Amino acid sequence: MTNLNSTLQVKVKKIRVGRGIGSGKGKTSGRGVKGQKSRSGVAIKSFEGGQMPLYRRLPKRGFNPLKKEKIAIINLSKINELIVKKKINEKEKVNLDALKKANILGKSYKKIKILGTGEIKFKVNLVADFVSKSAKVKLEKIGGTIILNNKN
Repeated sequence: MTNLNSTLQVKVKKIRVGRGIGSGKGKTSGRGVKGQKSRSGVAIKSFEGGQMPLYRRLPKRGFNPLKKEKIAIINLSKINELIVKKKINEKEKVNLDALKKANILGKSYKKIKILGTGEIKFKVNLVADFVSKSAKVKLEKIGGTIILNNKN
């Protein structure tokens, strides 16, 4: 026995608008008479019939500045790794320009922040814009120094 639903296929005829009064959708093609919605090529985007539109009901959050400064974030473990690989010299000051010259950071970075994840085994002199408390403690414990740039 075959399934009746699979053998019988219902075909619904497509309504062809504007094909005379006998079709039921003739003359104005079911658009009513006059007005913006009866014309072709006119859409009322995000209009909700006088109700406050969704885009105006939702709160606008935050502020996206046009000139956002990119801040590079480097952990102490990464600095230690770079010294071991001889990409940077521990005797010289490690700052943003030195890291850019060594191709560790991209050109678009304007400021640098040092974070305290990992261990550092070298006495290193760092120049940064921001530093975390844990990074400062670890650097001072080992005998290194950190100089903060003036905040603009």
